[in-house]
Amino acid sequence: MSAGSARRDTELTAARVHRQRWTRAALALAAFAAAAWAVRDVPTALGRQPRGARADRVRRSPQFHEGAFRNPVTTRTLLPGSGRYALRELFFGRQPRRPSGTIPVIDPDAAPTADAGSSLASHAVSPVDARPGTPAPDPADELNIVWYGHASALLEIEGRRVLVDPVWSERCSPSARVGPRRLHPVPVPLARLPRLDAVLISHDHYDHLDVATVRALHHTQSAPFLVPLGVGAHLERWGVPPERIVELDWTERATVAGLDFVATPARHFSGRAFARDRSLWGSWVVTGRRRRVFCSGDSGFFDGYAAIGATYGPFDVTLVQIGAYSAAWPNVHMVPEEAVAAHLDLRGGLLVPVHWATFNLAPHGWADPIDRLCREAEVRDVRLAVPRPGERVVVDRPPPVDGWWRTLR
Repeated sequence: MSAGSARRDTELTAARVHRQRWTRAALALAAFAAAAWAVRDVPTALGRQPRGARADRVRRSPQFHEGAFRNPVTTRTLLPGSGRYALRELFFGRQPRRPSGTIPVIDPDAAPTADAGSSLASHAVSPVDARPGTPAPDPADELNIVWYGHASALLEIEGRRVLVDPVWSERCSPSARVGPRRLHPVPVPLARLPRLDAVLISHDHYDHLDVATVRALHHTQSAPFLVPLGVGAHLERWGVPPERIVELDWTERATVAGLDFVATPARHFSGRAFARDRSLWGSWVVTGRRRRVFCSGDSGFFDGYAAIGATYGPFDVTLVQIGAYSAAWPNVHMVPEEAVAAHLDLRGGLLVPVHWATFNLAPHGWADPIDRLCREAEVRDVRLAVPRPGERVVVDRPPPVDGWWRTLR
């Protein structure tokens, strides 16, 4: 090989190496840009820790010890040694964690169609029973539940409307581009919600407190947000004015639009980033002149339910968490059998299960929570309503449990 050929080969090799380096650098830059784009909304979604007067209230709370809120009983968010098992089951478990077909979604304000099932035609689309000769219920007695999916629900109580744990985003995540995604669409857009009298938040986890939904409700509604102690800092960070934020510690109460709201205990935890338990979590009691509703939020089973039932019950209806359980975190989410026990301790009338079907958050089968709940409710003679997302439940005339999910297992 001549000296000139050798020189040309060396130059070509150098140029090839140079191009490869530039290509790798461009790919790395593109990957970094994509990652930055995916998490660009995260800093806002993280919210803010309490400060000023809010922080002072937090520090004075009987539930706040040594820099964090504590549960009423000893609680572990993850059992020792179970983290690896939980991750393996979450990502590689063989449970059918998605429905096999399309989850039926109901518009609660639409007229029934000719092909609607009997339970839907008579119960799902109107708060008034449409049977001939049936008088319209007195608004003073009205009590309906519209379940929108997961923990989001509307309480129609004595002519007032209370929205619970509203999450309308496509993902329950600090990022709108990554994280658990909806298994069904929301039944109605936020803009079509009726005028609300109050918005209840149980705690600050992403599947219960959603920045995009809060911002939208701030602009489209005038109702106050009732939240556990410390959660108000997140709302202020997102533009909600202080006068629309009502923060309550456990057993504290507020009266809004003629309804009585009491923040009651739960066995859970809080945190939107690495700092844990800087804001409180809880359940809610909503009481009108004659009607009583209990909303569990997220909680492990504990004897506090019996105390709540004795103090504030009996309840016409309870909305109780039944999904997202695991052997790795038994203290902070109830299994369905415990949800039935909690309902009985609360002295509940009708049980409406929530916190299932919408997001894939735990290593159990998609329909396991509701299947287990139905079996236990039958054994213990508990009245149950299992609405489709968007279906309105008239508490005094609930639709029969028709097993609509069974074809989707």
